[in-house]
Formats: sequence, C-alpha cells, structure tokens
Amino acid sequence: MDTTTLAAFLAVDLLLVLTPGADWAYAISAGLRDRSVVPAVAGLIAGYAGYTLLAVAGLVVIVASSPSLLTVLTVVGAAYLMWLGWGVLSRPAVPGASMEAMSSSSSSRRQVMLKGAGISGLNPKALLLYFSLFPQFIDSAAGWPVAAQTGLFGSLHMVACAVVYLAVGLLARTVLKTRPSAARAVTRASGAMMIVIGGFLLVERLVG
Repeated sequence: MDTTTLAAFLAVDLLLVLTPGADWAYAISAGLRDRSVVPAVAGLIAGYAGYTLLAVAGLVVIVASSPSLLTVLTVVGAAYLMWLGWGVLSRPAVPGASMEAMSSSSSSRRQVMLKGAGISGLNPKALLLYFSLFPQFIDSAAGWPVAAQTGLFGSLHMVACAVVYLAVGLLARTVLKTRPSAARAVTRASGAMMIVIGGFLLVERLVG
C-alpha cells in the first residue's frame, strides 16, 4: 500500500472526524465534567474498535446489507442517543462542582466509558462509514491482505478520533472552566445536539 493512498484516506477521514456530531457533543459534555474526558474518549474509541473488528472479519458487509438489522440498530442507537442527550440537557455539568468528586471514582469512570462506547457503537452512521469509505481505498493489488488493509484504516480512524475528541474535550474544559454560565449553556447545547441527531437518525430510517 503506497503513502498516497494512506494520505488520501487520512484526508477524507479527518474531514469526517472534524465534522461536529454526537461524538463531539459527548466529548464536550465530558470535558465539562473535569477528569471524565479520557474515559469518555476511550469509550468512543472502544465503539469504533468494535466496528474495526467487524470490518476485519467481513461482517460489516453482511450487517450493512441487511435493511432490517440496520433499522433495529438505528432505532436502538437513536433512542439511546436521545436518552443520553436528555440526561445532559436536564443536568448540565458545572466545572468545579460536586461532579469533580464523582468523576474520581472508578465506577463513575466506567459508566462514562460505557456511555461513550454506546454512542459510537450504536451509531449506524459509523457502520455505514466503515462500509462505504473503507472499500474505496482497498487496493487488491497492493500485496496486503484485505483484512490487514481494513485493520490499518480502522486503526488510523481510531487514532484520528482520539486526537480530535481529546482536543475538543480538553478545550471545552479549559475555556469554560471559569465560566459556569457558559459551561451550562454549552452543555445544554450538546445535549440538544444529541437529541436532534438521534431524532434525525430515527426519522431518516423509519420514514426513508
């Protein structure tokens, strides 16, 4: 596989990762909960790791070609996203408040990580990303097995997500830490974004 192909994949992938969405919203809300940034991003990456394993195994093609299974994934993922968004919207984080003590417990970190994994792992858009984007860059004449190329693309995507989402979460924490009112507003906006995205996915699948 040549460097031109890898560079082209990274350019397209970074463009997608840099587009705000549910992952951004979760990273921002986690950033306002002080030390929960890393486990939140780790959870998001864990969800994509699952998709990478599915893609390497070739199961992504099977799942993506099943309309009924995609519908189930969409409904579950959208409902979960809307539920999380409502929780964020109704209980906005305030930097430096009691959430600081809560975020230090291992059980809370696990909960934050599991929620992140649920957001990325139940998002059917991620499945379609792996299904539609990766094959465009697979080179059967490269001398690499298709599974190895798929694994490499999945790893690069996870690294890009980790860098961008950590930056988003830490930036939100740094900029808004001394501005409680702005932090509440941004957190509520993040929660609202989750609800809107979840509703859009639900309507798109059920009506479309």
